[in-house]
Amino acid sequence: MSIYDYTVTLENGESYSLSKYRGHPMIIVNTATKCGFAPQFKQLEQLYQTYADQGLMILGFPSNQFKQEVSTSQEAAAACRTTYGVSFPMHTIADVNGKDALPLFTYLTKEAPGTLGVSIKWNFTKFLVDRDGNVVKRYAPKTNPLKMTNEIESVLQKQVK
Repeated sequence: MSIYDYTVTLENGESYSLSKYRGHPMIIVNTATKCGFAPQFKQLEQLYQTYADQGLMILGFPSNQFKQEVSTSQEAAAACRTTYGVSFPMHTIADVNGKDALPLFTYLTKEAPGTLGVSIKWNFTKFLVDRDGNVVKRYAPKTNPLKMTNEIESVLQKQVK
């Protein structure tokens, strides 16, 4: 399996294959609008605005697994857009751990285990994926997205194999 074999669902219910982003570096992040790390939405949007023209995609995946998300995917996306100015794609609320975890996150955590193994410790765990679909690095929830700039620029410079 590769990252491009997964199908995900936008907050409006539209499903698509991640193969849509083949050749594009991605930051995939589990989010929660009521989390203390929610101000990271601003930094993620700043990265998106800075690097989107070079192909970077940022994909937000709300989760209420840590009890810090609103009740619907539409409300979560609306909160991100109105409070933090988010313009990158937001998806449906889903689990990121356990038997009901979104398959994409099961894949990501196996490709880049963290200090707790394959579990997601908290909201705003970030995964950097290169143009070839390889998971390059996993970032802790407390990592300010702007601290990812060097790795992002490195991934952007590499061409698709």
